[in-house]
Amino acid sequence: MMAALLYLGAGLGMCVVRLLNHRQGTEVKEARITQKDFPYVLAMIILDIAAPVFLMVGLTLSSAAHASLLGNFEIVATSLIALLIFQESIGKRLWAALALITLASIILSVEDLSSFTFSLGSLFVLLSCICWGFENNCTRKLAIKDPMDIVILKGFGSGLGALFLALFLKETLSGIGYILGALMLGFVAYGLSIFFYVRAQRELGAARTSAYYALAPFIGVGLSFAIFREMPNASFLVALGIMIAGAYLASSEDHAHLHEHPAITHEHRHSHKDPHHSHSHSDSFAGEHSHVHTHMPLAHSHHHTPDIHHGHIH
Repeated sequence: MMAALLYLGAGLGMCVVRLLNHRQGTEVKEARITQKDFPYVLAMIILDIAAPVFLMVGLTLSSAAHASLLGNFEIVATSLIALLIFQESIGKRLWAALALITLASIILSVEDLSSFTFSLGSLFVLLSCICWGFENNCTRKLAIKDPMDIVILKGFGSGLGALFLALFLKETLSGIGYILGALMLGFVAYGLSIFFYVRAQRELGAARTSAYYALAPFIGVGLSFAIFREMPNASFLVALGIMIAGAYLASSEDHAHLHEHPAITHEHRHSHKDPHHSHSHSDSFAGEHSHVHTHMPLAHSHHHTPDIHHGHIH
């Protein structure tokens, strides 16, 4: 039930933000989701519903510590799926960063490796990670579109799906205070998080965004220290050092080579500060804007990431 409320809070919150932006005239035009995007939208919602179910089953068949440890496989799953299925470029430096980030996450989440055993519950936890890995990549395919649309669709789609599942399992709704609190938490923890995650995927691709997203547990521990004065233990400090090294490798990746851009017509939010958007307008545009535009064939060399214009095969 909590998952349903969190997702619904994300969708409702973004609807309120959109309404406020519209009334204040601060709404920035973005490319809308079209019928061609529905397969990815549907897959994103189904995977978002299935993953927590697999995780819950895994938790009933294994310990929370094991589930937490195996949960770090989501980073690897996202990267492997991005590479093997969606053909996203991942260099040696990023693989090293992903390895360090995964190791740091394992150190942070595990208490006693000697007691770790692989079981049926572990398989369900891994299945949940694979679902989220595919979901992250489906979201990446939609990153060119309006992030608010994505949050609203994911929030209401996954939220209603999780709600129906919870009611089918005869879970009961709590008091109004609990519901409102969960909805507000969902807007912040899910709504804003997904919004910024999609914006990051637009510029970085699925694998790199997933790597940076792995910093979340460390931020959580830092906030716990600042708010509740809970001192971090030695394993946290070791993991933090490894995570910093991984984040440095990911952020300092130097990827530049001669590549070709084929002619393409699409719509997305952009500005004219880069050579990929040199088209002219009949009307004057200042700053970022969105409209259907055509990219002419272009071959050049420069530093780049697997953003929406650099999905070429290496």
